[in-house]
Amino acid sequence: MKNILYILLLSTQLFFAQNGFEKGNAYYAKGKYTEAVAAYESVLKDNKQSSELYFNLGNAYYKLNEVAPSIYNYEKALVLNPNDKESINNLKFAQKRTIDEIKVIPKVGFGKLLRDFTGIYHYNTWGWISVGLATFFLLFFIGYYFSQRTLSKRIFFFGMFAVFILMVIALSAAIIEKSHFDTEKPAIIFAERTNMKSEPRDGGKPLLVLHEGTKVFVFETIGKWKKIQLTDGTEGWIETSAIKEVK
Repeated sequence: MKNILYILLLSTQLFFAQNGFEKGNAYYAKGKYTEAVAAYESVLKDNKQSSELYFNLGNAYYKLNEVAPSIYNYEKALVLNPNDKESINNLKFAQKRTIDEIKVIPKVGFGKLLRDFTGIYHYNTWGWISVGLATFFLLFFIGYYFSQRTLSKRIFFFGMFAVFILMVIALSAAIIEKSHFDTEKPAIIFAERTNMKSEPRDGGKPLLVLHEGTKVFVFETIGKWKKIQLTDGTEGWIETSAIKEVK
């Protein structure tokens, strides 16, 4: 009986979440972007999220010329689906509306090559690849163990060795991507205008004046201040109320 009630409750929640999502889509199609935002946000209030929802919400905010919220929601969509081409493309359009022109310094050397490789897939995908390879390893081991012919044993042994190497690579990639996901804390500036300071305190001359929509990375929190880094490597302190963390 409890299982039935749980299923009914879950189905009801999913229905209302989907209903809110569809309402948002209908409003968006009619050009009622404010209503679309409200409908999409109502789904998020029910703790329901998806890359599609964040993508559509970003589009609605973009139509309303709300720079920071549109960029924020595209970034949220990419957290759930890092390789979504539409989110990547629309994010670039939204970033063109920002005031600050901050360069993105690309990584170089072995670190870049490693991140380029591990970043091909989400850490969950790498995990499932590892599980699949572990299954193949087990099958090769069974074949090696029960095979009666020398040639077959050699084939299964080398196959087992090759799969083991690939499994270690995939597992390492999953660990690296998970570590990167946990340690990287991107945030978007929501304040129309805010100062980046050299120290976490009021007063003093600001290092830079930043505007809404600019992407930063959070490293530390002291009181009402957060230590951030810009995409060009510049570091400083900014008030917590001025930004909204993506994850």
